[in-house]
Amino acid sequence: MTFRKDFLWGGATAANQYEGAVHEGGAALCTGDVMTNGSHTVRRQVTWQKPDGETGSTPLCFGSPERHLPEGAVPVELNDPKYYYPSHIASDFYHHYKEDIALMAKEGFKCLRFSVKWSRVFPDPEGEPNEEGLRFYEKVVDECLKYGIEPLITLHHYETPLIFAQKCNGWNDRRLVDLFVKYAGTLFDRFAGKVKYYLTFNEINMVEVAPYVAAGLIHADPQNIANAAYHQFLASAKTVLLAHEKHPDIKVGMMLAFGPCYGLTADPADQLLAAKVQDNVLSYSDVQMTGKYPAYKLLEFKREGIVLPEGPGDKELLQKGVCDFLSFSCYGSSTYTTHEDVLAGEGNGGSAGGQAVNPYLKTNAWGWGTDPQCLRLALKIFDNRYHCPLFCVENGIGWNDQVEDGTVHDDYRIDYMRVNIQSMKDAVELDGVDLMGYLYWGCVDMVSNGEGEMAKRYGQIYVDADNHGQGSFKRSVKDSYYWYQKVIASNGEDLK
Repeated sequence: MTFRKDFLWGGATAANQYEGAVHEGGAALCTGDVMTNGSHTVRRQVTWQKPDGETGSTPLCFGSPERHLPEGAVPVELNDPKYYYPSHIASDFYHHYKEDIALMAKEGFKCLRFSVKWSRVFPDPEGEPNEEGLRFYEKVVDECLKYGIEPLITLHHYETPLIFAQKCNGWNDRRLVDLFVKYAGTLFDRFAGKVKYYLTFNEINMVEVAPYVAAGLIHADPQNIANAAYHQFLASAKTVLLAHEKHPDIKVGMMLAFGPCYGLTADPADQLLAAKVQDNVLSYSDVQMTGKYPAYKLLEFKREGIVLPEGPGDKELLQKGVCDFLSFSCYGSSTYTTHEDVLAGEGNGGSAGGQAVNPYLKTNAWGWGTDPQCLRLALKIFDNRYHCPLFCVENGIGWNDQVEDGTVHDDYRIDYMRVNIQSMKDAVELDGVDLMGYLYWGCVDMVSNGEGEMAKRYGQIYVDADNHGQGSFKRSVKDSYYWYQKVIASNGEDLK
């Protein structure tokens, strides 16, 4: 058994990291548009303003312990030269989409995952759709189809309309559920017969890690985080049911951020800690793939005094609106220990929350380790638990690429992809998992979400732009482009 003949090889992007042109085409801002640039050592900031005119910034980002803006402050774009917002230009896909898709087609892509920015389609979420925004995304869809590339649309990829963060603490408010379904239904109707694969919420479990980024929460205590996740579950279920009712050819998937969790030592306490962390992540896919919260999560809520904001009919809705397939990101694994004497450094997950450096993995400059078995393990876990079609829609490695002789010789990226694709291939050939496809993350260089910089490059296509949006934005291909082209042409058989 090898990869299916219709295996969806390709790449993945996100509007807030790739699209740019945030003030063009009648668009409104999303939460990512008021996040500043950062680096591996400097956290990204959310800029804000209070009613009395006071302004400032707070790191409501990945890796930050902050969960709240100052009392009375709301996130806004500030006209202050000390702040740079990388999403405003990003990789300028808005003006380069034809060129980029042509390069993807030449590479052999069968599928392109991109996100639609809700606030470009509905600048006023309670109003009418913005025709110019819809037309832009329709042109992207049509350009993909021209080359036989299957579009996969993420409906919400860390792009909550900013107005919701300002007025109702983002997804803490149940009113967003029906507004999201209205938005999703608008796309289903507009792209009927053209787009058959959608994802509801990108990395839905990241609401716990970065509640502002994932759900627009500017005040994120544990109750608000639970509320936001619950409302996104409801929105997903309603979206699935709407698609099945009005457009039965559409398949709607969920999307989880996942990596296998290891105990550092043979100490049973380490193994239990790793299992608890992994179970917490899987509780999100449990809701979207089985229609209910697992018992251990409900008991956790009870211990912590969290009460889910259940309404009449919610349980039946979640049970009926399970997703058609499970998609996920997987960049590597995490290692955990209860032994404080070995918690040191930040590589492979660092030391926060019991995480430890895995001594068996090689790491890059950002501390990310290459785990040659992570995809096979992830796929086995999902297959054993859900028995559903699976889709790896993010896997990649960021690196400070250097241009030499007019190109980037990124053997490190090829090595990373080779071991990960082999791991995925083993899951298909040896374990029999039902795998729909593989999408390499950041197929074109774009702004890193975690760091807010271009220096952490993922792409196989180089974009001539720096961390402050300066450059020609000329596209050129790296060595990994040609390697992946060969892999796709051989349907995964040639990994040399």
